[in-house]
Amino acid sequence: MKSQKEFIKQIDLLLRKHFGIPKRNKQLPKPLDLLIATILSQNTNDANSYKAYQNLKANYKTWTELLNEKRHTLKTKIKVAGLAEQKSKAIKNLVVELNKKDDLSLNSIKNLDNENAIKQLTNYKGIGTKTASCVLLFAFDRNICPVDTHVHRTLNRIGIANEKTPDKTFIAIHKNIPDGVAHSFHTNLIRLGREICRPNKPSCGICPLLKICKYEKKHSNNKNHGTKKEFMLLDNVT
Repeated sequence: MKSQKEFIKQIDLLLRKHFGIPKRNKQLPKPLDLLIATILSQNTNDANSYKAYQNLKANYKTWTELLNEKRHTLKTKIKVAGLAEQKSKAIKNLVVELNKKDDLSLNSIKNLDNENAIKQLTNYKGIGTKTASCVLLFAFDRNICPVDTHVHRTLNRIGIANEKTPDKTFIAIHKNIPDGVAHSFHTNLIRLGREICRPNKPSCGICPLLKICKYEKKHSNNKNHGTKKEFMLLDNVT
């Protein structure tokens, strides 16, 4: 019987064969840029959160300009991403608190291990485990796999985890991610969840993991191809 780490490696290889190796930014984004983009991405699609992020970058030369910005104005800039009330609060609070600590660069994270880095980041209001782990993967190039709703759903159907929430799924897998696979594993699982392993009537008949998936309610006759959704917000943050 395969260990969890071996099973993850097998899945990653099959997903790479099907979707390819995901493209990454040639240069790692600034951690605060990535963190703000990830807050905007909560509970919305990448296209809308990217528009909101671009609106912010077009209107503010530096994040310190948010220190004296009225939150109502900030809300209007990010409205397209949805949940503007809570997201504007989170972003404003984050910038204010980091500025107080003279840590807008998030340099304090660099020398922390993953668990302590997540603990520190999640102390800020509006930042959960998924958002914190996204910063570590995409801005600090750590070998860590964030778990959103797509990753949570697919991993539990496949049989890698048996958990009720994304945060619990993250805890179940994060110590067993093989070296160097976190980015491709995370990104391709999102594509799998968006295009094939959808919440309702998954297209199991075209799934590259069909033979190894342990999902009991397979729709093996469903071979409908979902719309390709290759754009990934966090690989396009600059």
